[in-house]
Parts: sequence; C-alpha cells; structure tokens
Amino acid sequence: MRIATAQFQATMTRGLQFNQSALSSLTTRIASGNKIDVPSDDPITAVRLSRLDREEALVGQYRSNIASIKIRLATNETYLQSMANDITQSHDLLVWASDASNTPDDLKSMVSTLEALRDSLYYSANQKDQEGRYVFSGTLTGTPAMKIDATQPPGSRYSFSGNTNEQKSVIGNGITQTVNVDVKGLESLLNQMDATIAALNEDPAAPVDKATALKQNMDGAMATLDLIAGKIAAFGGAQNVMATLDSNHANVSLSNQTAILDLGSLDVAGAVTELNGYNTALQASYKAYSKISSLSLFNVL
Repeated sequence: MRIATAQFQATMTRGLQFNQSALSSLTTRIASGNKIDVPSDDPITAVRLSRLDREEALVGQYRSNIASIKIRLATNETYLQSMANDITQSHDLLVWASDASNTPDDLKSMVSTLEALRDSLYYSANQKDQEGRYVFSGTLTGTPAMKIDATQPPGSRYSFSGNTNEQKSVIGNGITQTVNVDVKGLESLLNQMDATIAALNEDPAAPVDKATALKQNMDGAMATLDLIAGKIAAFGGAQNVMATLDSNHANVSLSNQTAILDLGSLDVAGAVTELNGYNTALQASYKAYSKISSLSLFNVL
C-alpha cells in the first residue's frame, strides 16, 4: 500500500505536535508543582478544586469579618465600660449627697463632680470611630447619638437622636452578627443628672426639690447601669460565639487546604518518568521522520 507524501508528512506533523504539546504541559506542571495546567488535563479534579477554592474564599471572608467585628465590639465595650464606671461613680456621689447631715454648701460642692460625670457620659455617648462615624447612633452613623437643647429647662435638655436599627455582618453560612450598639435610654439619666445639678445649685428653674431629684437620679442611675451592663454582657457572649465559630472556620480551612494539596499536587516522580517517555518518543519520531523522508522508490529497486 502506498502512502502519499503529503499524508505521511501530515501524520508525522500531528504526532510531533502532540508530543511537543505533552512535553510543554509536563514541563510547566513540574515547574509549578500543580497536577493540572489547564482544566482539560483532568476535568473532574478541576471542578473539585474550583469548588474547594470557592469555599476557601468564603471561609477566608468569614474569618476576616469575624476579626473586624471582634475589634469593633472590643472597642465599643471599652466605651460602654467607661460609661458604666461614670454611672457607678455618680450613683456613689448621689448616695453621699442623700445623707441628711450634708449642708447646702456641701451639696453645692458636689455639683462640679456631678457636672463632670454628666459631660463625660454625654461625650462617651457621642464617641466617633477612626472613620468619623458615630458609634452609638444605631445605623444613623452620621448623626450624634445624644443632642442637647440648651434652651430647654433642666431635666429635658438631652435627647437620643440616633435609632435602634441593627447593622449585621455575615460570619458563617446563614449566620450573622450585629456589629453596632445604641445607647437609647441614656438620655433619661442625663436629664435626671441635669435636674439634680439644678436642684443642688438651688436653681429656680429646677423641676423638683433636692430630695426628689436625688431619689429619681439614683433610681435612674441603677436602671441605666443595668442597661449598659446588659449590652456589655451581650458583647461578651458574641465574642465567645465568634471565637468558637472562627475556630470551626479554621478547621474547615485546614481541611480544604489539605484536600486542595492532595488533589492539585503533582506526582513529580511519575511526571518525570512520563516526561522521559515523551522525550524518547519525540526523538524517535524525529529520527524516523528524517529517515523515511530521505527514502525513494530507487532505494528498493
């Protein structure tokens, strides 16, 4: 059977191209250490690796969110603890002021400390983060949490101007965590402290007498302290939950990385053996092509 020269050359060219392509692919994979150079090398494994990479990216984002939230909650907890300390100190001062043995001058001497504590609470409530957003205004981060209207009489100057809406961040598959906090209710204590200061100063505009102002202020301080303490406790619970979840994510990530390594790593010894085989085949093809191309019918006559 005769084989046309063009057919022979086309067949040999296809064979040489196949071997050359296989050599190039193997060389690339050996250099990178990856089992798959292009998806067509192993479609099933390529799909599995793609799914693992996608899951690993999600887990990485969850862990990043958790880390950011933990920093934010820890910062907010510090501010709230400062408020709790001021409220406790003001309550102790009010208990002292309620002692009947105090003279009017004694009570007036306590005013400056009570004013400092009131102003400290007001300042803490309007705390901003590093990006200039108000921390305790709910979702109205561009609005101060507390506002004061100096034109109003003592006891009604302070108001909460934020909202109680929640900002949530995804920390797991179908799991979210509230990342903000509001201080609604603190305005009542600020107004009570303001009324108490006016009463101790014997301000004619004071809405109540000294004894009533002190009693209402002490009750308000304890109620607000419970409110703030509850928020701090919620932060602690959230921190524990996120720590556990982050640990679970770390285990999943380790499992994914192990699977990716097992599926995607190249068997270098096998690849080198295969590479040598293709090299041998390529060299043989070139020699055969060269030898056969030089033959003619006169060689067999």
